[in-house]
Amino acid sequence: MAKLPAAQARLFKNIFVCKECKAKIRTEPIRVINGKVKCRKCKSSALRPIRKK
Repeated sequence: MAKLPAAQARLFKNIFVCKECKAKIRTEPIRVINGKVKCRKCKSSALRPIRKK
């Protein structure tokens, strides 16, 4: 099964997951590194990139 670049970008690019409540957030990595992004559900700033299976 071929991996399409457009599909990979849609699924994994600029998507982060909250470490507390596991909510998905789409934002730019530089904003996460600077701590400017918080989770909408629990207001935590602990985010990680989405896992690529």
